[in-house]
Amino acid sequence: MPEKRKAAELEELEIKLDEKAPLSKKEARLLKKGKKSIDEIQAKKAIVVPVEEPKTAKKEPENKAKIGVWIGNLAYDTTREDIISFLVRKSEEMEPAITENDITRVNIPKKTAHKIKGFAYIDFKSQEHVETAIALSEQELNGRRLLIKDANSFEGRPQKAEEPLSKNPPSRVLFVGNLSFDTTEELLEEHFRHCGEIVRIRMATFEDSGKCKGFCFIDFKDIEGPTNALKDKTVRKLINRPLRLEYGEDRSARKVGKRAADRPTIAEDTGERQLPQRQTEHKVVARERSLGFQTKKHNFEKNGRYSTHHDPSKRVASSVALANAPRQSAAIVEPKGKKIKFD
Repeated sequence: MPEKRKAAELEELEIKLDEKAPLSKKEARLLKKGKKSIDEIQAKKAIVVPVEEPKTAKKEPENKAKIGVWIGNLAYDTTREDIISFLVRKSEEMEPAITENDITRVNIPKKTAHKIKGFAYIDFKSQEHVETAIALSEQELNGRRLLIKDANSFEGRPQKAEEPLSKNPPSRVLFVGNLSFDTTEELLEEHFRHCGEIVRIRMATFEDSGKCKGFCFIDFKDIEGPTNALKDKTVRKLINRPLRLEYGEDRSARKVGKRAADRPTIAEDTGERQLPQRQTEHKVVARERSLGFQTKKHNFEKNGRYSTHHDPSKRVASSVALANAPRQSAAIVEPKGKKIKFD
């Protein structure tokens, strides 16, 4: 490589910011034709430096808590003028009296274009006017008694009932629905590990592919595990799918059924087999019925025959009766009688 080229590469590029930028070919052509002057071209290229304005103190946010009242039980055709005239007219003899200038805002929510929702919000300049307006409660306007109270008071509002975590009773089993087919037991264990100690995960799978059917049961050590999962909003979504969480049925907490109660027990003292009270009562009733059937007399009917009342429970089964019935012979029967011939 020649030395002159090396020197040219090593030479630093100097930029003078004070000098004006050279004209472009278009600007030189316009200047040559006299369509634009040099001052106009330079003024267009001039860089305007924004002047920093002195920082001013930020304005403190105004107090959003407004002074006013809430008026309820209004007629649906009540207008803004009706409310203002009602407050001014009824408070003339009160101290302090409410004038039209003391009312800063009248907000009447509407249900339709010509029908209001039945309540309104009125703002005043001072708290004294609010107390005057509250004193006018139970006064009539358009044939209805008004309910007036402080707009910032929420007394008398019914408390919102807390919704139960699940429609099923609490248990240590958590049902998880709306799972993705790609869900695995390892993913479920990692997802619900922080809720409590997991004993077992029972996930329904397809026989052919082995993938998840879309639901599973997670057995925790205690009831706190499913409860924490139902309260935690971070576990309600898995693989971009919202999960359905409910308390599952704990089979270990099932009550003893009626059939188990009817089974015979063994006495602790004697060691003899004892039947439950319900089964013994049935045997006594059956014995009484059999004795009554034996001692019952036959009734004589008008045609001279005797009839007996049979117990349906003592009737012989049809299969047994057919099995004991006499069988006919399969041999050829000899003909008996006269043979008639026709000429």
